Formats: sequence, structure tokens, C-alpha cells
Amino acid sequence: MGIIGQIKTLLPVQLLISYIFIGSGLVVTFLMLCSCIIWPFNKHLYRKINVNLAYAHWSQFTFLGQWWSRMKVILYISDEDVKYIGKEHNMTMMNHKYDIDWLAAWIIAERFGLLGNTKIYGKQVLKYVPLIGWAWYFTESIFLKRQWEHDKRIIQKDLQQACDYPEGYYVTLLLFPEGTRYTKKKHEASLEVCRAKGYPELKHVLLPRPKGFIVSMHGLKGHFKVIINCTVAFERKGLAPTLKNVLHGKQLVAHFHAERIFIDDVPIESDEVCAQWLRELFKKKDDLYEEFLQTGRFPGPIHEVPKRHYDLILYIFWTIVLCVPLFWYLVGLFIAGTLTQQISAVCITVLASAIVRLMIGVTEIEKGSQYGEEPGDKANKKAE
Repeated sequence: MGIIGQIKTLLPVQLLISYIFIGSGLVVTFLMLCSCIIWPFNKHLYRKINVNLAYAHWSQFTFLGQWWSRMKVILYISDEDVKYIGKEHNMTMMNHKYDIDWLAAWIIAERFGLLGNTKIYGKQVLKYVPLIGWAWYFTESIFLKRQWEHDKRIIQKDLQQACDYPEGYYVTLLLFPEGTRYTKKKHEASLEVCRAKGYPELKHVLLPRPKGFIVSMHGLKGHFKVIINCTVAFERKGLAPTLKNVLHGKQLVAHFHAERIFIDDVPIESDEVCAQWLRELFKKKDDLYEEFLQTGRFPGPIHEVPKRHYDLILYIFWTIVLCVPLFWYLVGLFIAGTLTQQISAVCITVLASAIVRLMIGVTEIEKGSQYGEEPGDKANKKAE
């Protein structure tokens, strides 16, 4: 590790990154809150404003991935499909095997100009995560309770909103049909379900949960044209693909396979037929991942999508705007400040570090939900 690599891992540097993220996030989410005044009068203007505000904050993740840690994302996509990426509404479906597979998707989204208008299907609790969760709320991501009747109504309502965007503002709905991140324990539970129901066994992905996908297909037909089916794999040799390693400036390599599937080709004449289609898609995804393990790459052509400089420029902007007054204040504080003021500054620093650790924790595999469990399952098991 070189001197620059060692500097990136130092606590003061990590705290400075945390400060910039928190400071910019507070500014962005405050502006998002103020923009709510516009909502009753002009929803399109509200959405235009918040797409750009979201990018101003989320681009810090892609900056850390692309520029800070020099993460490589190798895109496999056909020559025909690549022409349409960034030029149409889409639902992006991914496997969920890693802590930061979403970051690989965001880097691709940034390079195609889609990052600010990317929405997630996420657990209800995520909208309470400071800053990024608040931004997801203001940009109208879809939050679910894992209570089907409630979630069905939420998906139906929110998809109507997702279809109502001004021309040129293309929406990406990011769905992980597995519903949780892959772990060995969850995989064993998934295999048990496959065996019990006679489904093909999946080695590298979990059996997808079809309900949300089915409702989404009904809601998007006639409004969205395509699904972008993505399979992500990180190289097995080297460092673990975690957000902590990205923050420490460690270089990772992600392989990202994508294909366009027309939503009109997805059968929806019955829920079971649609669910069967999704299971078959995940079997193909499983086979694709197996091929990656055997060959070290996905099939198909590789497209080099160049990095844009917008996230780099924005990060420099936030660094100047937030760090110049910070350093000016700290110098004055430790030269002429009172002991109480100095202790308060230390406490704020510790709090900021804890908040960022909480947000990193949300990305960790161990924090995912239990596969196949609905709310109340544990209580029911105890009662039995």
C-alpha cells in the first residue's frame, strides 16, 4: 500500500468524508423539504428539482466508488441494448449477493445519466435512515412493510406516480426480487422451499419472491417499456466488496451483465404464470453466475462506458463549501475557544462518526431480513 493509500484509511480522513456527506445531506434534504411547497401546484417541477437535488447528494457514493477507490465496473451488454440505456423508463432487477452490488448499479446509472431519478423498493425502515433514507422518501421510492395487502396498495399507488414524469426525466425502479441479501443461512432456507415445491434448485441466488413483481408488471404495462435484467458479480480474489473497503480507498472489480426484456413479453394472465416466468429468469441468472465462476467473466460483448466528471466536480464543490468554514472555525476554536466549546466539538465529531457507521451498517449483509419470514413469524414460532 502506498502513502496515498495509507492516508485514505486514516481516521481524520474518514471523519472528513463523513462530515462532507452529512453536511451536504442536511443541505440537500432541507431543500427537498422546502420544495414540498411546490408539490400541490406543479408536481413535474417538484420532481425535476428533486431529481437534481438527489444527484447532488447520491453522486458522493459514485465519486467514492469511481474516483476515490478507483472501482472498476465492467459492463456486459449487447450492442443493440446499450443504445437504449438512459433513454427510456425501466425497471432494473438485480441479484442481491453483496453489500455493495447496489453501488455497482449506481455507478452504471451515473454514467448513463440516470442516478438522480433512481428509486428503490425498500423496507419501510429505510426511509428513516438519516439523509439517504430521507432523500429516498422525497424522491418517492417505494417503501414496504412486508404485509402483503398493505404493500399491494402501496405499490399500485406509487407506480402511478412513477409513470408521471416530465419528458426527458427517465425513471429507474430498482427491484431486488429476492427481497434480502444472500447469505448461507438464507440460501439453505431458499433451497428448502425449492425442494418442497419442486422448483429447480438455485446455487448462487435466492428463490425470488414474486408478489411485488407481479403487481409491478400489472402497473407498469403500457407505461414502462422494459426490464433491465442485471446480474452482478465481484471478483473472488482480493478484498471483500464492502462499503468500508470503498471508503478506505481499496480498489474492487465488479462485473455487471445487463439485458433488456420487454415488459409486454412478461406473461400476466395469471399470478402463477407470472411467478413461473420470474423463477425461470432467476434460474438463468443462476446459470449465468455459475458461468462467471468458471470463466471469470460473463458472456457477451464488453462496453466501456466512460466516467463522467459531474460527481467529481460536485464533490470538489461540497468539499470547498463545507471544509473552508470548518477549518476556519476549528482553528479559532482550539486557539481561543472555551473548554466547553472544545468538548462539544469532540462530541459532535463522535456523533457524526456514529451516524455514518449506522448508514454503513444498513449496507451490510448481516443486517438483511430473514429469508422467507414475514413480520410476526418469530412471535408465531415462539407461541407454537
